[in-house]
Amino acid sequence: MRWRTLLWALLVLPALASAHHADKDARGLHDVTVLIIRHAEKAEPGNGLSTLGEQRAAAYASYFDPLRLDGESLQPQQLIATTDSKASERPRLTLTPLSSRLSLPIEQPFADDQVDELVRSLRKQNQAAVVLIAWHHGHIGKLINAFGGSAKDLLGSKSWPADVYDWMVVLRFDDRGRLIESRSERVQEHLLPSDSGRTSGT
Repeated sequence: MRWRTLLWALLVLPALASAHHADKDARGLHDVTVLIIRHAEKAEPGNGLSTLGEQRAAAYASYFDPLRLDGESLQPQQLIATTDSKASERPRLTLTPLSSRLSLPIEQPFADDQVDELVRSLRKQNQAAVVLIAWHHGHIGKLINAFGGSAKDLLGSKSWPADVYDWMVVLRFDDRGRLIESRSERVQEHLLPSDSGRTSGT
């Protein structure tokens, strides 16, 4: 019986210590900037990107390397997309050129409706100062709210407009991991000639 107890201690305790160390090292959302984009334009039919969408994905590679915003240089250190489905691989495809350029993997731990799970995971395990998320537009409003923001204030409506592809939402968190609403904003990208310059969320 004693050898079993000893064996358990040798196997389990190092794993628990490692997990505790990982949690201790995680910054969560403390002093973190989260960037949220919609996937690029979709092909019809199909689950991929249109020619225009591929152009936008390619443009993101230089746009985010690094992103220059209000005199600040922000380079993503973590890339997150929704999991692929039969209906859409577009979030992953949108980040693929940037992933190659930065030599960063695209993490896809959650489906598009699992926004609460994504935010909880980042609050507990995130180690990156700048996180870039590509998501489906129908759930971005819920994602913003899950982070503690107001989709209505940032988007101009409760949800991301179906015809808009050229916005980015910037969420900034303080040293306690709380959203700084006054420093969070929606940005017009102006990446492609077709970008509308639209500023209203309606």
